[in-house]
Amino acid sequence: MLRQRISECIRSLLPSRKGFQVPGSRFNVFSTGYWLLTTDYFFQLLPFAFCLLIFAFSSFVFAAPHVYVTNEKSDDVTVIDAATDQVIATVKVGKRPRGVVVSPDGKRVYVANGNSNDISVLDTATNKVVKKIAAGIDPEGIDISPDGKLLYVVNENEGLMRVLDLNKKKMLVAKITAGIEPETVVLSPDASRAYVPNETSHDVTVIDTKTNKVVTSIKVGENPRGVALTPDGTRVYVSSERSNTLSVIDASTNAVTATIQMGERPVGIAVLPDGKKIYVAHGRTPEVQVIDPATNTVTTKIPVEGGRAWWVALTPDGKKLYVTVGRADKVAVIDTTTDKLLTTIPVGTTPWGVAVSR
Repeated sequence: MLRQRISECIRSLLPSRKGFQVPGSRFNVFSTGYWLLTTDYFFQLLPFAFCLLIFAFSSFVFAAPHVYVTNEKSDDVTVIDAATDQVIATVKVGKRPRGVVVSPDGKRVYVANGNSNDISVLDTATNKVVKKIAAGIDPEGIDISPDGKLLYVVNENEGLMRVLDLNKKKMLVAKITAGIEPETVVLSPDASRAYVPNETSHDVTVIDTKTNKVVTSIKVGENPRGVALTPDGTRVYVSSERSNTLSVIDASTNAVTATIQMGERPVGIAVLPDGKKIYVAHGRTPEVQVIDPATNTVTTKIPVEGGRAWWVALTPDGKKLYVTVGRADKVAVIDTTTDKLLTTIPVGTTPWGVAVSR
């Protein structure tokens, strides 16, 4: 495959099969199938070296992101190539993996294992677990600081959020009391705030990440699960599974400014990089709904068959949305340009979380 691509590159440099005279020189270059003949050995190798360099550079710079899916009943992580939407690896982790996040440099993936009370650390170069980190009782949702140094972990049964310093031997930095049954944690784009939705107290805990202190708690709908922010960090969206609503929060005032009626059991939320569309997956209504943030209205409903469309993640360019479909043991892939389902990918048993490398 590489030889063919290099040959095509070389042939594209030639005007015809008859060859051409190199301007300002005595050399002629002739195309002979896959290879070239010239009157000079050094010049003969030059197009080959040039094309090889181009392909090596493009493979490094334009490598497709990978998608990491936690499967809570098969205790593994499915790795998908986002360019081909093909599964390239399955990695065994701890018991009941749920929350997942990729480090900013793309070298590590952190997986919260609820029943083994730890976090598996995957090396993305080898797709192997290289470390396990103790993380309290029932770790669930996780996020990571932009510099990759701090890991934020919510512990559902303990009602806590832990802050772990990944560069220290004694990792625990802080334990912060959240509400009742915290589900996940999402950092603001500038990482100054951590937002923790609490399922049973029906609120969102807002934490100052500099002081590791609770700023406030915001009442939302019943059983809040998902959180996402606009790219500029001015608005916070919170899905409430039992009240079937999406709360819109002004991040500067911590006030709910709008409540949008959704389908049954909204959970995962994703906002496009340009902030122009919001995607919300539904656990019972078999679809992903698309919201226009300018009007706070649902504009499109994308069918996702199988049951329990749960968590979502976008590719860095925002062109594809990956949705875990728990009861179908699949991941749905949506084209965000057309808002159509592209394909579904079989994964492990009961997929839960999903994250995409950058």
